[in-house]
Amino acid sequence: MSEKYDVIVIGGGPGGYVAAIRAAQLGFKTACVEKRINKQGKPALGGTCLNVGCIPSKALLDSSWKFHEASEGLAAHGISVGKPKIDVAAMQERKDKVVLQLTGGIASLFQANKVTWLQGSGKLLAGKQVEFTPNEGDVEILSAENVILAGGSVPIDIPVAKLSGDRIVDSTGALEFAEIPKRLGVIGAGVIGLELGSVWARLGSEVVVLEAVDKFLPAVDQQVAKDAQKTLAKQGLDIRLGARVTGASVKGKSVKVGFTDAKGDQEETFDRLIVAVGRRPYTDGLLSPDSGVTLDERSFIYVNNQCRTDVPGVYAVGDLVRGPALAHKAIEEGVMVAEVIAGEHTQVNYDVIPGVIYTHPEVAWVGKTEEDVKASGDAYKTGVVPFVANGRALASGETSGMVKFIADEKTDRILGMHICGPQASELIQQGVIAMEFGATIEDLQLMVFGHPSLSETVHEAALATDYKAIHIAQRRRKSK
Repeated sequence: MSEKYDVIVIGGGPGGYVAAIRAAQLGFKTACVEKRINKQGKPALGGTCLNVGCIPSKALLDSSWKFHEASEGLAAHGISVGKPKIDVAAMQERKDKVVLQLTGGIASLFQANKVTWLQGSGKLLAGKQVEFTPNEGDVEILSAENVILAGGSVPIDIPVAKLSGDRIVDSTGALEFAEIPKRLGVIGAGVIGLELGSVWARLGSEVVVLEAVDKFLPAVDQQVAKDAQKTLAKQGLDIRLGARVTGASVKGKSVKVGFTDAKGDQEETFDRLIVAVGRRPYTDGLLSPDSGVTLDERSFIYVNNQCRTDVPGVYAVGDLVRGPALAHKAIEEGVMVAEVIAGEHTQVNYDVIPGVIYTHPEVAWVGKTEEDVKASGDAYKTGVVPFVANGRALASGETSGMVKFIADEKTDRILGMHICGPQASELIQQGVIAMEFGATIEDLQLMVFGHPSLSETVHEAALATDYKAIHIAQRRRKSK
């Protein structure tokens, strides 16, 4: 007789493990199926994010920025340390320790919440049955009242640049370089490409980023995006827009990359090439033909606003479904689904999901861009304040970038917030909270912000929206 659960979650990434823990907290008998084996050869929870994505990349970004600061940023503070050296093996070891600590922590949380971790792969069958293939042992058929699909995503392959050993790699391979490439190529100027390119550029690589689209960071307000592009260029990232890769091949220890841009056919040679053109939903082996779950034209699982599929009692979350491939989106969807199963009326506000790029300075945004609002034809107003006008930023030597608000001219409601600058990932949450509670620009104007703080740029940008800024010179302009 097969094991029966109240909830079975397939996938132990951010959406899956959070859904499992929340379901168990709500009193459901819960199991989570996860097949991942880590680089140490042990079963691991946490999905792409904790194992080969968000967390290890941030560990490398942090280490590489410290090296950059030691190399170039301390002299202005009167600190002399000599020429620093980087031990890549030690840097990688530290990254791996961070990953192991976090993934091990999830296993402990499963134990504390009495979530059963089924180590292996799962396939949804008809009738909410799950075919469980353990990493070791025989196949079992499990059944559940509710099934949550959280298989995550994998890097997109492109035919013109097939992965090849340690020379042409995806984002996972780019986290494991044992030495610093002298010359590094990156296909894709998105979040992953810019972050990984930044890591190795700080350590001494000559980095060329090839982006097929002729607009930099199209999801970001273009005033802010252009400012970010200039700053990254100063840091050594050679970002080439409108550059469509036509082929890549390994020749000995080099990679030859052909591409076409405004100048015609071009060719560059690199020591390593990172392919970072996005991710696709990972549904391979997840669904049997008779499962009843529907995929859309882009192979995402079709769900409604509560992440319900076409099959009653079957849900899908995270990178498997519509919307941005973001760990924090998956987390909130996982919580929402567990609570929906429990009969609670909860939802995710998809209009206020922030995006972040952890370069230095960071880039973060939420809501609409000025381009979005302008295209709608609605009257709007903007407020922009550079970090160079902020005392805390100046004192810490972090003066690149700006904070920008877009607000409705008639209602004063905040429509969007965009930042390029220090701690943008933290500052953007002020905009998220304000928009979640329907705050107006005036609400922010009337708040008291600590001084000196980077948060004062948020206050000043709100003031600038109505020509009330104190620390920048403004000329009144006509409504847009």
